[in-house]
Amino acid sequence: MKRYDPMLSFGHASAERYDDSLRGDEAETVEFLAGFAGSGPALELAIGTGRIALPLAQRGVRVDGIDLSPEMIARLRAKPGGGDLTVTLGDFSLVPVEGEYPLIYLIFNTFFNLLTQDEQVRCFENVARHLATGGVFVVEAFTPAFLYRLRDDQYVDAEAIEVDEVTFDVGRHDPVNQMLDESHVHLSAKGVEVFPIVCRYAWPSELDLMARIAGMRLHARWGGWLGEPFTRDSRRHVSVYGR
Repeated sequence: MKRYDPMLSFGHASAERYDDSLRGDEAETVEFLAGFAGSGPALELAIGTGRIALPLAQRGVRVDGIDLSPEMIARLRAKPGGGDLTVTLGDFSLVPVEGEYPLIYLIFNTFFNLLTQDEQVRCFENVARHLATGGVFVVEAFTPAFLYRLRDDQYVDAEAIEVDEVTFDVGRHDPVNQMLDESHVHLSAKGVEVFPIVCRYAWPSELDLMARIAGMRLHARWGGWLGEPFTRDSRRHVSVYGR
């Protein structure tokens, strides 16, 4: 996508709307992560508006975070308990924090916001440096098989249709470079709003190799937060890495 800047995806307009479309699996996500966190501390890479970090903290886990977007962090701070979390502004792939964590997690496809393989490998390596003995790195991401079934490597998908507004998703797939250019387009009486995002996806096996480069191994993989089996039909995976 020409002239793309990641802040176009996570600036003021996106931060204002980010919590409008929750996936509905937040409670089970928190339950899963709490099982690995113990009393913490836990570190969320790309903490965003705190949709997972805040309920996890309410369970008594100390949660720290990293995020690139001042606007997303501001939304987190405005929520009850948001001011109590330690959040670092910066590139999450660098893991620019001190100390070790029994749980580091990166969810909702956000790993793919790192747009080169080098950046993705760097993320694994830096995470490994901050894992406590016996600690785990949890990654949730989509499996890209559906992209290879697209006609002409592109799609238009209706995300929401209401009487006074429509939201649809437009995507273009580059299978050679493993890139997906998307734009979420919102039409209403207010006009047209466009929310672009680009990702460099990776297959689960590629993530496993990145973990090996960083000195980690895959401990477990599921098809969802409830421990569903990971199969050829799984649209996403929850992968747990450790030393």
